[in-house]
Amino acid sequence: MRLDFLTLVGSTLALLLASTASLAAPQHALTVYGEPAKYPAGFSHFDYVNPEAPKGGSLKRSALEVGRFDHVLPYIDKGIGVSQVDGWVYSPLAYRSLDEPYTVYGLVAQKMERAEDGLFLRFFLNPKARFADGKPITAEDVRYSFNLLMTQGSLRFRTLFADVKHVEVEGPLQVRFDFSSNENRTLPLDVATLPVFPEHWWKDRDFANGGGYEAPLGSGPYKVSKINSGSTITFQRDPDWWGKDLPVNRGLYNFDRLSLEYFGDTEVARQVLRGGAYDFNREFSATGYSIGYNGPALDDGRLQRAHLAKDAPQSSQGYVFNLQKPMFQDRRVRQALAMLWDFEWANRQMMRNLYIRQQSYFSNSPLAATQLPDAQELAIIEPLRGQIPDEVFTQVFKAPTTDGSGMIRDKQLQALALLEEAGWTPKGDKLVNAAGEPLEFTFLNVQNGLERLLLPYKRNLAQIGITLNIRRIDSSQYVNRLMSRDYDMIVSGFPVTTSPGLELYNYFGSAAAFDRGANNYFVLQNPAVDTLITGLVRATTQAQMLSYAHALDRVLQWNYYWIPNYYPPGTSAAWWNRFGRPAIAASNDEALESWWEVSPTPLTNEQMKAELDKTRGTH
Repeated sequence: MRLDFLTLVGSTLALLLASTASLAAPQHALTVYGEPAKYPAGFSHFDYVNPEAPKGGSLKRSALEVGRFDHVLPYIDKGIGVSQVDGWVYSPLAYRSLDEPYTVYGLVAQKMERAEDGLFLRFFLNPKARFADGKPITAEDVRYSFNLLMTQGSLRFRTLFADVKHVEVEGPLQVRFDFSSNENRTLPLDVATLPVFPEHWWKDRDFANGGGYEAPLGSGPYKVSKINSGSTITFQRDPDWWGKDLPVNRGLYNFDRLSLEYFGDTEVARQVLRGGAYDFNREFSATGYSIGYNGPALDDGRLQRAHLAKDAPQSSQGYVFNLQKPMFQDRRVRQALAMLWDFEWANRQMMRNLYIRQQSYFSNSPLAATQLPDAQELAIIEPLRGQIPDEVFTQVFKAPTTDGSGMIRDKQLQALALLEEAGWTPKGDKLVNAAGEPLEFTFLNVQNGLERLLLPYKRNLAQIGITLNIRRIDSSQYVNRLMSRDYDMIVSGFPVTTSPGLELYNYFGSAAAFDRGANNYFVLQNPAVDTLITGLVRATTQAQMLSYAHALDRVLQWNYYWIPNYYPPGTSAAWWNRFGRPAIAASNDEALESWWEVSPTPLTNEQMKAELDKTRGTH
């Protein structure tokens, strides 16, 4: 009996040790591949803030969205919500730093514990965490928030959290997320950015429709103080916010009041800023940025203009081919059509040479394939030989270039040769296929100002017998036609992150081609692309992830699935010179939350320098 008892004890102890060995110690931060975070435990503040920044004052900015908001929450797919509610009103479990590829630091969650096998993530909530009505944030609120987003929130949450198998409340301040797979390396960090909603408040309200215009009860540094019929929303800083002294918040959220102004037209937004009615405008027009703010205020510095966050990855954009359309199914046709959009001329004549030509699907990021494949990447793509273009192995992709004169006869001759190989031959003033059908397609447009870029392209195509029709429709029709994939060509894009994950299936995966809620507007169904996305998502090191990203980029580039457009050299912005900015800027964002008020009225450059010289560790 003694031996049996000892054997039982020993077996139990072994099981406990094995269970303990599967856990990592609770951490203050999480990184994608387990590499050390930039900021160690006990850090005092992020580098891109001024920890001594004074509190007070106000900042009004234009909204990122164009049009009026019709509800407050940004977590649903209907209409227009207020994106800044996420972060300003609702604090996440963990905060994503703005100067690392993808690292999150505990906020509502004091500590995070990731299983060594990657199959669960445990959160230990900060006992000080409170909603704005004083009620504590509990593990039940976390589970409720997850279920709410998965049942009533945007499709992106169901995609992002698809591999979450179960959420277990282990105690009042302890909650565990179990995963069905450990192959999605970004999933723990994605879960950590979950906003936490008060169950006691939302259970009797209409979350699915965005909560209307009612100011939501939050847990963040600001409360909604005023809503003006979808055109303006004002936030008031909570001086008693429970998280104000945490390292992740020190030096942030300095303004007592933040306001968002919504405009239906970017030209109107620009003119209203010039009139002094608000403080900061993100500019989306090259001409608007280059000359739209000229005047005495810009000359003496009262009005500032700059490109912020120049090192941040830039969103990708291009003219997208609908690959289910017969005329676009031959790669040679797509390549020929790409040759005939004269970016250099358009950039010089219409965009003041402001923009940079997009070469990659992951512009301005380490994911871009800018060199020939190395040994690691060759090992990935070699099994795909025959399924992917031969150029992937031997050439670095470069978008077609011209001399900017507007005369592209050489490109037209090259395009005609490719089109002839693909079976398109001249008949009268048209190119036709073997069935006598002309090469003709329609560009579906919903944007102001885009036609001026398309009309020269239309002319270049017409000169060699190709008909481009441009059809402008309203936004509701446009959304419906996007969802049903009812178009030939559109302009589209997607945000770029330095730590991509499952969202790539949404943009390029075969399963998303006809999913009405997905963004695979190419209608792309390519098993080789699916294989590369899967390899990227399952990568266990950053180096391996980058090899798969380069391979994916290369395969997308050489298949000519779109005509790559352009991107700006940072976030184009103009603002009245009333604000201080940290000495070190955030690399991935303009980080307005790190700015502070220096003067209630705009200052000249000399006046601002004198004011900032009175303080230390600023600008």
